[in-house]
Amino acid sequence: MSFLKSKIVHGVGGLLLMGSWAAFANRAHPMPAPVIAGIIQGLITAAITLFLKNVVERIFWRTDGWKRLIAPPFAAFLVSLTLLTAIHTIARTPSLLTTISVPLSVSTLYALLYTLTMSRHV
Repeated sequence: MSFLKSKIVHGVGGLLLMGSWAAFANRAHPMPAPVIAGIIQGLITAAITLFLKNVVERIFWRTDGWKRLIAPPFAAFLVSLTLLTAIHTIARTPSLLTTISVPLSVSTLYALLYTLTMSRHV
């Protein structure tokens, strides 16, 4: 099913899932804070989803040994942490840590699992 392998489908899926999470994470704050957090997180997730796979692959193929297993997920973690923190801070997202916890965990776990998958085929 090429539809399920589409970067666009993954980007839109990430936008909807993580945007919904951010809105939920900020639900205790007055409107429009939850909606703004959801839109911002959704857009960040879509962007990260579209380029994270390529970043992980490039770092993986440019390193060797133990660095090949550690560097790609660590880079994904740092990029995600930096982008999520900076953009949500600028946007004044009220529940910052709660908002970024799930997307940061998911992107790092994805990078780790994808790295491990690639290492099995080397």
